[in-house]
Amino acid sequence: MADTANHTDELDSLRAEWRAALSTAREALQANEDELGPAALAAEKRHLRDEYTQAADSLRSYALDEGLPPELAQPFLPKGLTRRALGLPATVQACVFELDGVLVASTNLHMEAWRRAFDELLHPRIEATYRRLTAPFDPHLDYPAYVEGRMRLDGVRSFLASRGVRLPEGLPDDPPGSETVHGVANRKHEQFDLLLSHHGVRGFDGCRHYLSLAHEAGITSAVVSASAHTHDMLERAQLADVVDEIVDAEVIEMAQLGETVDAAHLLEACRRLKVEPEHTAAFVAGRAGVAAAHTAGFGWVVAIAPDTQAGYVRELRALGADAVAPTLAGLLLERG
Repeated sequence: MADTANHTDELDSLRAEWRAALSTAREALQANEDELGPAALAAEKRHLRDEYTQAADSLRSYALDEGLPPELAQPFLPKGLTRRALGLPATVQACVFELDGVLVASTNLHMEAWRRAFDELLHPRIEATYRRLTAPFDPHLDYPAYVEGRMRLDGVRSFLASRGVRLPEGLPDDPPGSETVHGVANRKHEQFDLLLSHHGVRGFDGCRHYLSLAHEAGITSAVVSASAHTHDMLERAQLADVVDEIVDAEVIEMAQLGETVDAAHLLEACRRLKVEPEHTAAFVAGRAGVAAAHTAGFGWVVAIAPDTQAGYVRELRALGADAVAPTLAGLLLERG
C-alpha cells in the first residue's frame, strides 16, 4: 500500500508538471491570437493538441505500469470524472479536513514539545517528592487525555490540574519557561518551532493528489486545527496552494469558539467556505472527530483511520462515519 501511495504522489507530480506546461502554452497562445494569421493560429492549436495527447499518453503509461487507475492519468480531468474518483456524493460542494492525522503527521512533534515543556516545569517537583506525588508527562497517555486538540493555554491548565499543580495565568509575553500558564505554553510553542525547523513535516501519501483533484472538480477545501503552526505546516507539506480557508488557533481565539476542536470549529470552516454543513464532507481522525462532524450535521463524514480492523471500523460507523479509509489516497485507489 505504501508503494502504491508513493506512485500515486509521483503521478500527481507528473500531472502537475504537464498541467503547468500546457496551461502556460495555452495562455501564451491566447495572448497572441490577434497577432497570428488563421493558418499560423490553426497550426499552433494543432501543436497544443498534440502536446496534450503526448502528456495524456505519458501519464496513462505510467499509471498502467504502476497499477494505478488509468482514468486519473489525464492532465485535466472532466469534473464529473474527478468527483467520481474522489468518492463524494453529488450533493457535496466543499470539504473540511482536520490537519493532524488526516493531512500531516505532526502528533509526535507536538508530543515531544509538550514533554519538554512540562518536564522542565515538573522536574524539580518530581525530585522533591521522589515521584510519589508528581508523575512526569507521559506522551502516550497524557497527550490524548489532556492536550490533544486543545489550545495551548487550556492544554497547560488541563494537564497541570491532573498533577495537582496550579500556576498563575501570567501574561501572553511571559518568557518561555516562566512558572505561569502563559510561560509554559510559550515554552511549548518555542520547542515545537525548534522541532519543526529540525525535522520538518510532510503530507501523508496521496493527500496532495486528493486536494488537487477536489480543486479540479470545483470543490472548495478548508483545514481545521487548534495549532498556531497550521499555516507553516501546510507550507512545509506543500499543501497550502490547494487549500481555500484555514481555521487555526488565531481564528479559534478571535471567534471565541472554545478550547477544544469540536463541532463549532468544523462549522466555522463551513461558514468561511460559505457552504452549509449538509453540503460539505468532513475528513476527520479518530472517534472524537467523527462524533463532532456527525453532531455538526455534515452531509458526508469520512474517518481517516490507519487502524482498519473490523471492530474499530464498526465503532466509527456507529458514531456517524459514512466512509472509513487509512489515507486519502486509499479513497482514490478504492475507485480505480
